Amino acid sequence: MNAAPSRSVVLIEDDEVLGESLVQRLTLEGVATHWARSLREGEALLRRHRPNLIVSDIRLPDGSGEALLLRLMPELGGTPIIVITAHGDVAQAVRLLRAGADDYVEKPFPPQLLLDKLASLSDWAPPAPPPTGEAGWRSPAMQRLRRHLLKLGQVDSTLLLGGESGAGKEVAARHLHDVSRRAEKPFVAVNCAAIPEDLLESQVFGHERGAFTGALTRQLGLAEQAGQGTLFLDEIAELGPASQAKLLRLLQERCFTRLGGRETLPLGARLVAASNADLRARVEEGRFREDLFFRLAVVELTVPPLRERPEDLGELAAHFLAHFARSFDRPEPQLNADSFDALLAHPWPGNVRELRNRIERAMVLADGPRLEPADLFPERRAEPEAPLSLAAARDAAERAHIRRALARSGNRLGDAAQLLAISRTTLWERMKRLGLKS
Repeated sequence: MNAAPSRSVVLIEDDEVLGESLVQRLTLEGVATHWARSLREGEALLRRHRPNLIVSDIRLPDGSGEALLLRLMPELGGTPIIVITAHGDVAQAVRLLRAGADDYVEKPFPPQLLLDKLASLSDWAPPAPPPTGEAGWRSPAMQRLRRHLLKLGQVDSTLLLGGESGAGKEVAARHLHDVSRRAEKPFVAVNCAAIPEDLLESQVFGHERGAFTGALTRQLGLAEQAGQGTLFLDEIAELGPASQAKLLRLLQERCFTRLGGRETLPLGARLVAASNADLRARVEEGRFREDLFFRLAVVELTVPPLRERPEDLGELAAHFLAHFARSFDRPEPQLNADSFDALLAHPWPGNVRELRNRIERAMVLADGPRLEPADLFPERRAEPEAPLSLAAARDAAERAHIRRALARSGNRLGDAAQLLAISRTTLWERMKRLGLKS
C-alpha cells in the first residue's frame, strides 16, 4: 500500500479474528488504525476523529452499520468509505454505494484485497477547513452574538460558549480573538474530548526532558504556545475529575508548571471554553465541578442552531461551494431552486458542520455542473424496485468506484487509472461497458 505514516483508518468490525488480522496488516503498512468493535464505539470514534479512510462491517452486535454510516455521512464530508458485507447483505452494500460509500468487500476475503482497495483511495486527504470569513452572520440572532463578541473583545473576561454540536462555537471564539487586542497573537484550539485523561497535563502544560518514558526533549504545552493570544478549550464537559482540578488551578492562579519541571510560568492567554452539554445540569449531577463552572462562566453566550437562522443558509452554502471548488480545483457548481428548497426544509441536526460536509461530499461525488437534491441528500434516494443480481450489484459498485476516482482526479482519465491501479486502456474499456462517460 505504501501509505504514509500520517494516514489513518477507522475500522468498525466485531469479528476479533478478522479485526486483529486487518489491524496488524494495516499497521505493517504504516497506517494508523483505530479499531472499534461495536456500533457505539465506532460512532464515538468517528465523532472524535476524522480519518483518511473508513472501513465498516454492515452487521454489528449492537445495531446496523448501514444505519450508522447513513446517519454520519453528512458529518464525514468526502471521507472514503469501504463496506464489509456478507453474501446475503450485498443489497445493503449497494444502497450504501448509492448513498455515497466508495466500495465494498464481500466476506470471506483475504486482507490483501482490502489493502488494494484502500491503496486506490489512499491519495485522498481532507481539504483544508473553510476560512471563517464573513459568512453566516446575516441573521438577527448572529448579529446580536457578534455585537456581544465585539464588546467582549475590549476586555479579557473568560467566556463560556454554549450551543449544539456543529453550530459554530469555534467560529465565534475565533471571531472574538480577531476583534480583540490579541488578534495578532496565536489562537490555539484544544479538543478536550480528543485528549486522553493521562495525557492532558502534558499536552496542555508541556513537559521537561525525562519527565516520563519517551520524553526525550522539552515540549511546550498548548497553554505556553498560546502566549498572549487565546486558548480555546472545546468540549470542556468531557474533562474528567483530575483534569477539571488542574484546569481550576490554572484559572485560579493564572500560572502553571511543565510536567517534570520546577519553573512556574504565567498564563498570558485569554481563556475561552465551549460545550454542547448543559454544564449546569452536569454540576447538579455531580459530574462537573461547580467552582470550575463559575470560573469559566464569567460571561456566557450561546451560538444558535442553524435551523433557527435560515437567513444564514444561502450565504453559508455559497461560501462552502466556493471554498471546495478552489480546494478541488474545479468549476463552482450551482444550486438549483429544488436543491435550495431541500436545504431550507432540512432540520440540520448537525448544524453548520453538517452543511459544510454535505456540500463537500456532494462536490466529490456529483457528476454534473449543478448540485441536485439527491447529491446533497443521497440517503433519500429511492431503493431499487427489485433486488439486484450479484452481477448487477458488482457492476453498480464498479461504476460508483470509477465515478469517484474520476471525481478525485479532476476527470483526468490517466490519473484516475493510476488511482485504480489499472491501465488507461482498461479503464476506458470498463467505462464503455458500464455506460460511463468521462
